[in-house]
Amino acid sequence: MSKNLIEVEGLKKYFNVGGGNVLKAVNDISFSIAEGETLGLVGESGCGKSTAGRTILRLYEPTAGSVRFNGVDINQLSPRKMKAMRRDMQMIFQDPYASLNPRFTVTDIIGEALDIHGMAGSRAERKKRVEELLDMVGLNPDHATRYPHEFSGGQRQRIGIARALAVNPKFIICDEPISALDVSIQAQVVNLLKELQDRLGLTYLFIAHDLSMVKHISDRVAVMYLGRIVELAESEELYANPLHPYTKTLLSAIPIPDPEVEANKKRILLEDNGNGPITSAKDDSAAGGAFDLENSELVEVSKGHWVSMPKKG
Repeated sequence: MSKNLIEVEGLKKYFNVGGGNVLKAVNDISFSIAEGETLGLVGESGCGKSTAGRTILRLYEPTAGSVRFNGVDINQLSPRKMKAMRRDMQMIFQDPYASLNPRFTVTDIIGEALDIHGMAGSRAERKKRVEELLDMVGLNPDHATRYPHEFSGGQRQRIGIARALAVNPKFIICDEPISALDVSIQAQVVNLLKELQDRLGLTYLFIAHDLSMVKHISDRVAVMYLGRIVELAESEELYANPLHPYTKTLLSAIPIPDPEVEANKKRILLEDNGNGPITSAKDDSAAGGAFDLENSELVEVSKGHWVSMPKKG
């Protein structure tokens, strides 16, 4: 059995939003990811999944909790040591256009990471490495001299993937890498990520709100709601036997490619008081939702299947 590459324990990220209120974007989440595994992290917009990804990489400094990479707590590292650690941990961003500098050519976009970490001894070596990376993601060496606006959305995302791969990382956070792409292109990018994982032995945290696509790439899936993980299980188990009402709601929203079945399908809806994860500094109770999340905990109800349930006692 593969050892854990990533271990997240009690991770929190709070934001002060004024008026004595606190936004608990990430509120005490814990999970691990084994070497070579893909963990899907799903939930609706605003549930905290992207903030969780950025906090794991210390793009946001955590409010509390630990993130261990190969046994090392990265939250305790100095800036110099954290810079070196970033070679092993990279991110693919959601918007492939906004995440690429429009003034840089593809060579400069990908080569910048090589320059920062001193991984290219000469311009010729840098050029060769960029061309290798472009070939790896299905682009031509001729594309190296072009600018981001000259590419389609799918091609730009491939450039973003090449940039993440430039420093030979072991772990990549894919932050909704297909949500801004046409449906016809999404499967191509997912298949590319799977091929790269098999070829390079990569470990992924795949963040998304589209559960239908997550199923095809993830070994396990964690469902996030109001800053907390409410269910975690192997992919097949979660889709076949969802236990938390929020998970059932998300799954019921997946469209079925049969007009008659889709028309007669029963949608599951949750009542919510609309407060979201913002709480008063004087009130530490959870906002409305499926149930009181502040007084709940993850319980293993069957092997590898965890679900949020009210605390006993």
